[in-house]
Amino acid sequence: MQAGRAAVFCRFAGCNLWSGLERDRASATCTFCDTDFVGLDGTSGGRFAGADALAAAVAAQWIGGLQNRLVVLTGGEPLLQADAPLMEALHRRGFQIAVETNGTQPAPAGLDWICVSPKAGARLVLAGGDECKLVFPQPGAMPEQFEHLAFRHFLLQPMDGADVAANTRDAIAYCLAHPKWRLSAQTHKLLGLR
Repeated sequence: MQAGRAAVFCRFAGCNLWSGLERDRASATCTFCDTDFVGLDGTSGGRFAGADALAAAVAAQWIGGLQNRLVVLTGGEPLLQADAPLMEALHRRGFQIAVETNGTQPAPAGLDWICVSPKAGARLVLAGGDECKLVFPQPGAMPEQFEHLAFRHFLLQPMDGADVAANTRDAIAYCLAHPKWRLSAQTHKLLGLR
């Protein structure tokens, strides 16, 4: 729902559903992750000495004005590390805070936007928020399993990989037949942004 809005993406290392190592992929709860969340060597990556230091690093990446600042906490699984002191530090710097989570961890106070991406076989702790973004298709995680939950928006994101064209056609067909759901394209990939 936030596609096209300028944002700083703050990617946290680590996930509770996959180690990030290819040798572990087949036995992971989430076998289709397309994100490198292993290590601390990403753009402006590293270890930060507390919430204020991380919030300052996020603010240094913002190239816009002082209005409409947005930071997206993502991962891996950001809620393994993001906490209330970080929310406070980011708010002090004028950021709205969005999170993209697998929904298996409780959310700290202070989040402004919660996007949950459920994974088959993982117990949801966050059963409500701003958007439910389901990677589709996922055996064992069909959209009808989630549409009763307390989200404002329901989105299907075609699973990436060798079958992305077929998955996109299937997601579009599902959304047309079930208008509660909207299509969510990975815009950054379509535009060649990584």
